[in-house]
This record gives sequence, C-alpha cells and structure tokens, in this order.
Amino acid sequence: MPIHKYNMGVIGNCSYLAYIDTRADVRWMCLPRFDSSFLFGSLLDDENGGHFYIRPVDEACTVRQYYVPNTNVLCTEFTCSDGRYLVKDCAPRMRIHDRQFRPLMLVRKIELLEGEPAVRICCQPRGDYGKLVPESVMASNHIRYLNLDQQVRLTTDVPLTYIQNEQSFVLDQDRYLVLTYGEPLEAPLQETADEFIRKTVNDWQSWIKSSYLPDIYQEEIIRSALVLKLHQYEDTGGIIASGSTSLPEFHDSTRNWDYRYCWFRDAHYTLRAFNQIGHFGELEKYFDFIYNILYHADDFLQPLYSISGDRKLYEVTLDLPGYQGNKPVRIGNKAYIQSQHDVYGQVLVNLLPLYTDKRLIFLKKESYRKIVPWLLNQIERTLSSPDSGLWEFRKEMQVHTYTLLFHWAGSRAAYKIGAIFKDQALMERASRLAKAAAGLIETTYDPVRKLYTQAIGSSNLDASTLTMVTMDYLEHRGDVAKHHISGLAKELLSDKGLFYRYKHNDDFGFPESTFLVCAFWYVDALACVGRIDDARSNLDQLLQFSNHLGIFSEDATTDGSQWGNFPQTYSHVGLINAACRISRKLDKADFL
Repeated sequence: MPIHKYNMGVIGNCSYLAYIDTRADVRWMCLPRFDSSFLFGSLLDDENGGHFYIRPVDEACTVRQYYVPNTNVLCTEFTCSDGRYLVKDCAPRMRIHDRQFRPLMLVRKIELLEGEPAVRICCQPRGDYGKLVPESVMASNHIRYLNLDQQVRLTTDVPLTYIQNEQSFVLDQDRYLVLTYGEPLEAPLQETADEFIRKTVNDWQSWIKSSYLPDIYQEEIIRSALVLKLHQYEDTGGIIASGSTSLPEFHDSTRNWDYRYCWFRDAHYTLRAFNQIGHFGELEKYFDFIYNILYHADDFLQPLYSISGDRKLYEVTLDLPGYQGNKPVRIGNKAYIQSQHDVYGQVLVNLLPLYTDKRLIFLKKESYRKIVPWLLNQIERTLSSPDSGLWEFRKEMQVHTYTLLFHWAGSRAAYKIGAIFKDQALMERASRLAKAAAGLIETTYDPVRKLYTQAIGSSNLDASTLTMVTMDYLEHRGDVAKHHISGLAKELLSDKGLFYRYKHNDDFGFPESTFLVCAFWYVDALACVGRIDDARSNLDQLLQFSNHLGIFSEDATTDGSQWGNFPQTYSHVGLINAACRISRKLDKADFL
C-alpha cells in the first residue's frame, strides 16, 4: 500500500476550523462550533458531504501548498499548462475596538500569478451531516443557501452563473469569495477581503513574535504552536483534542472516535506546551472554562466536556461512508460516562501557574479556597479506586499507574498553592496525599524487569509510564529512571522512533498503529536522563511522520503513514515539550 498522508492544511480563528486539501477543496468545516454538523464534509462522505473547491481545469497541473510564514493563512498554488494561480484561504482573526474579532467567515482570494488559467468553482454546502441539501438562490453578487440553521451566503465577484453551473472560466484577474455563516458581508468585497487577510496575517505573526523559542527545531515548534492555538474555542476557553471525528487509527480498525471535545488530559499537555513557549493567555481563558465546570460539578468530574461545558455527549453512529470507507462514523463520545480519576490532578497541575507564577496578575487567586480543597477531596476519594485509564478501556478497570502519578502530581501542586497562601492545613493534607499516592505507585514496580507496569497487579507495560520521568517522579540521574526507560523501549519501541501505547489486546483487538505522543514522550524521557544524542536522533526520525505542512496526526505506522484524528493536539504538544527539553539540556551542557 502507498504511504498514507493527510494532504490537507488546517485554518481557523478559534471559532471554527476548516480543512483544505491540495485541490483547494474544503473537505471538513463544522459551523457554528467545532462540534456542530459539517457544512462541508467530503472527508467522511465524498459524494454527499458537500464541496467547496477552486480547481484548475488542467488536471495535469502541479500543486504546492504552504502557509504564509508564521500564520494559519493557507496558500494552495497551482502551476498549469495555461497559467499559474494560488488560492489564499483565511479565517479572519484580528483586534477591532480592543476586542478579538473572529467571525464565522471564510475568505478565499484567487491570485492570478501568470497566464490565463481555466478554473472551475463548486460551492455545495450541506446541513445535518449531509442529510440536508439547501436550496440555492442567486442575487446580484451573492448566492444564498436556504433552509440551513443560519443564513449562509457566498459573496463573490466571480460570475454567479459559473459557480451555480460549476462551469469553467478563464481567470484573467484576481477574484474573491467570502462565505459567511450568520451575519453576511455587507462591506465592499475586495477591500474587506484584502484588509481581513492582511490583519489576520499580522495577528498570527504578532502572536508568534511574542513566543519564547529555543535555538533548535524552531520551524517545527512554530507550526505546532499555531496548530495548538486553533484548538482553543476562545468564547469559553475550552480546548478540544482535535477538530475531526472518525478518522481511523488504522485502516478497517473500527477505532474511529469523535475528538471534538475537551479532555482535561489533553488540555493539561496543551497548556504545558503553551507555558513552555511563554504564552499564558490560553491558561487564563481555560480557567474560566474550568471554573464554570467545577461550579456545576456534583461530586466528580467527567473526563471530557463539550466546549460549552455540556456533560451529555451521547455517542451515535451516522449512516455515512466514512473516511476511505472506514466505518463506523461516530459523533459524540461515550467516554464521558467513564471514570478517569487522573482528571483531578491534571486540573491542579494546570492551574498551578495562575497561583504561583509571578509573571501573571491573576485577579481570582482567592478562588483556590474553593477549588483546591474540592479537588483534593476527589483525589482522596478515588486514590486507590480502579478507573478506565487514559487509553479509555471500555471493559477493563484497573488502578492505573498513570492515574496514581497524577494523584501524586496534583497533590504536590496543591501543596505549592497552599504554601503561597500559608495555608498550613491544606499543605499538610496535600503532603499526606502525595505520600500515599507515591506509596501506591511503588506497588507497580517490577524488581525483576526493573520497571513500573501499567497498573497495580498487572504485568502489562504502558508507554504512559514514561511520564514518571518527564514529570520528575523518578530522579533523572538515578538508575531507576534509566532502567525504566530501557525496559519500556525493549518491548514498546518500534522502528524509526515510533512507540506503541501498549502491546496487549484491548476492547477492539490488538493495536496495529503506534501513538505519536508516546514517541515524543520517549524523546522527552531520553533527554531527561542525559541521552541527548539519542533524543535528537529519535526526534529527527519522528519529523518524517508529519504531512507536507508539518502537521501531525494521532497515529503512525512505520512505513511513514498517518492515521487517526488530524491534527492531533497530543502529537504537537509532544513535539514542543520534547524539543524544549532537549534545548534546556543542551544549554545546561554548554554552561557546564
């Protein structure tokens, strides 16, 4: 089989995401929210999912796709026998009247570069996951698509008849298309589109300019940071795991999940990556999201919520063909009913900088009096309780080492917060819980293999226990950490630096693909124990598993193929954290 890559770029403005392939076709675009029905969804249903493409008539043309440097503005450039043009795709994002402006609008500019190429434009939006085909009505300079949840309008200076009939025409000048959901574009088309593109480019480039970057892997870190930023829904502060659903972990795997929701776990890693590169605004927005969930919580937290904090994420199967025929197509995620007790420690670790980092002027610091004791209560209540774990096993419950690690880390974070406020009772309680969690962790140690196993009483190995090193539970210079890393690698390391989550049957059989974040955890752990050359060598190998734009999926196979939902925040977080760790170790070595 040929190498499988997701030949798409992703744009967005922290209100919506759009996936655009190398034929300038919008393959996936959900509105008005990340978790809404698609407006264009040929990614999962090529025949009935709807298309929005600007395609050359000459099918033998060559294509180059790239981003405007340090932005999420995407360019798809076509070189044909009759000329050359590019499609510039922009999800507008800018500051207006001291507020962030991020409309539900897609701006597409067709720039003529050379000659007079013939092009064809198709715009076929859909509603209700492809069930609803809207009626289209032409006006003087726009097409309205009726019967959708909101007013959808395509405003353009391309002759409308050409678009309606999907007939080819000669591109003899720059052209503009603006698709709006809800409020239509009433301002001048060309001037507004050019202004929005220019201001959006400036907005993204300013954000990157304010980032801290190490001296190495800068290009990869920049792209990863831009991808991660797209996955925070700024209206509420929630951070989703991915913008896609039902892209399979490997072909015919049936491991097709909806990742358009907010996992505490994924957010933990995303926020840590933002902190590494000096961005804390995302954490401040996330606090509001978390606080609202905690305010309405009863006596537990779910592993995931919607971007608006909804709890019921009913999982249903849609009658769609699926990506390359991979079924089922799922929306919703049944994991919301699971017990995953690591969430309490993750929230505490996430919020720690708000209370302790002197760079942040956090006006809600007194909130710790309610939040921190409640979270410690949950850690104490679930300390030795089995759960489904971070891999979300649907049938097996265990006391997972990874969960215990976050009981330990969360309790230590609570201790540090208590110390800031001189809350002695909180500090004593947090210290006691951290020691209790560490004691349980030690029961998972296998003295024969010299490593920690997946769970209490289990002999299975699990890549997530690499984080015992990266989270400083295991002392970096000690033999225990080195033996643990080597023991895991002996069983779970694959070719080209890839790493399996585990190698045992789960609810769906044996996992054939590797999980990319595990490979980045391995790199991070190698750097922790001073194996810098091995860390860099492995990281260099992993870079080949991105697509042509430097975007990573969730899973990979050793032939270089990408699988799973895309982009995957986990993977980009892993790259940033691993690269920053290597850089710090190199700086320390140079200093010594």
